Amino acid sequence: MKKITIHDIVQFKKAGKKFATITAYDFTTTQIVEQAEIPLILVGDSASMMIYGYDTTIPISMEEMLFIIRAVTRASQSSLVVADMPFLSYQTSVKDAVKNAGILIKRGRAGAIKVEGGLQIQKQIKEIVGFGIPVMGHVGLTPQSFHQMSGYKIQGKTPKDAQKIIDDALAVEDAGAFSVVLECIPEDLAQKITAKLSIPTIGIGSGNMCDGQIQVFHDVVGLSKNPVPKHALKQTNTYATMFEAVSAY
Repeated sequence: MKKITIHDIVQFKKAGKKFATITAYDFTTTQIVEQAEIPLILVGDSASMMIYGYDTTIPISMEEMLFIIRAVTRASQSSLVVADMPFLSYQTSVKDAVKNAGILIKRGRAGAIKVEGGLQIQKQIKEIVGFGIPVMGHVGLTPQSFHQMSGYKIQGKTPKDAQKIIDDALAVEDAGAFSVVLECIPEDLAQKITAKLSIPTIGIGSGNMCDGQIQVFHDVVGLSKNPVPKHALKQTNTYATMFEAVSAY
């Protein structure tokens, strides 16, 4: 499988080809994802909970993200690796956004970065892209806004809230992003946004009408002791299998 680029991801939409993406946080799981020929890997700030044991995505730092991003990119031979920018690494200023995005590309060796938000970070996205760094957007439920949203809830249920998400998605596209994640929004809204945008939409908890879907690796393989979200596509119970093996040992 050849190395996937942002051009390939955009072409998937133009060709009407649905695609899968998944998170990865270490060398071994990246090898599994690569062998499964998943075209896009997100080194998500969900590592804050999955790897580091925090309660939300908010506490994870640039240093903690870099540690796992470098492990993933060492294992990745074909998938496009997108690195999540952690909370406060891009919101504070355009200068900070460009600098920290550059660190994830230069030191982390990621192929692109991801940021949460729409209109309020349009300048950051535009400047990052202007310096030659591909950007994936993220609108709808934005986990870094956990406190403002009073938890993880479906977004865009009222006409006003739905229009805000549409405006945010259009702002992300206008700023030069090559794709956008739509998290936990109604399926009809996700379908409407997907039709409006020329860039691919990647859904999570937003129905089946997006151009692509993303899942957390630990949810798919059942690696977490805790219950998975309702939208998670759990395929097996790896936690139980590993527990049985260790207990037998």
